[in-house]
Amino acid sequence: MTAQGRTLHVMETSDKRRPAVLLFHGLCANPLELAPVAKSLREVGYVVETPAMAGYGVSSTTGEQLPVPPFEHWLREAEAAFDRLAATHGRVAVGGLCMGAVLALALAARRPAAALVLISTTLHFDGRNVSPWRRLLPLAYLPALRKRMSFKETAPYGLKNERLRNWVEQAMAANKVSAVGAARLSAASLYEASRLIRHVRGRLTQLSAPAVVLHATEDDVAGPRSVHELQSRLGETPEVHWFHDSYHMLTLDNERTAVARTVRDFLLRRHPLAKLSPLSAFGEFHEQHA
Repeated sequence: MTAQGRTLHVMETSDKRRPAVLLFHGLCANPLELAPVAKSLREVGYVVETPAMAGYGVSSTTGEQLPVPPFEHWLREAEAAFDRLAATHGRVAVGGLCMGAVLALALAARRPAAALVLISTTLHFDGRNVSPWRRLLPLAYLPALRKRMSFKETAPYGLKNERLRNWVEQAMAANKVSAVGAARLSAASLYEASRLIRHVRGRLTQLSAPAVVLHATEDDVAGPRSVHELQSRLGETPEVHWFHDSYHMLTLDNERTAVARTVRDFLLRRHPLAKLSPLSAFGEFHEQHA
C-alpha cells in the first residue's frame, strides 16, 4: 500500500472513531436553523447530521412541504438516521429544537442515545405569542379540515433580534420560507405534532440518558411549563440553562453563540470525543504536513 493509501486508511479509521450527534430541526422548518450549533460541534470534532425529512420539514428554497404522514413515519426516519450513524460511529447523541427536541425524546425511548440536547422543547404551546384561539385548534384537526387549513406565522417569529426578525419577514413575503421555517403551518402538521407530544409525555420517565435543556425565559411559543415537566419526569434530572435575551429560536437569536457553546461544552463532558491513538494522530499529522 502506498503512503497516500496508508494515510487515507488511517484517516477513515479515525473518522469512524469520532462520536456522532443527530439533530432535528423544528416542525415545518429546515436544517438552517441548526447551523450555528452544528458548526460549533463539527469544529471540535463531532460528526453531525441534521436530516431533512419529507413531510416533517419544508424546502429551504421554496417552502414546499410534501403531504404530512403520521408522526410514526417521522420517527421511523429518525430511527433509520440513528442506525446509520451508530453503525459507523457507535456512540450517538440526539437532540433538536422545538418539535425536533420532542422527536429526539421519542427516538431516545427506542434507541440508546448517548446524550440528549433539548433546545426550546415544546411539550406545551403556552408561550405569549400563541394565539388564544389555539384552544379551538382541535376543530381544525377534524379529518375534513386538517388537510385544507393552515395558520400564518406572525411576528416576532420566535426572534427577539429585530434585525433578524425583519430579515425573516422579508424572506417569508418573498419566498414563503426563511431560516426559521415556513410562512404557514398546516393543520395536518400541528395535528401530528400534538400526537407526537402525547406519545413522548407518556415515556419521559423511561429516559435515563444525560440531558441538557436550553430554554429562553421569554420563549414566546413554549413557556417554562415544558422545562418543569422535563425536570420532574425525565429518568435522570437534566442540566438546565436559561437564556434571558432571546425568544423561542434560541439557535438563531441574540444568544446563539452562547447556546452553541453550551451545547458543545455539555457534549464534551457527557459525550466525549474519542482520544486518538498514536497511529491516528500520526495519520492526521501526515495529512496536514503532506
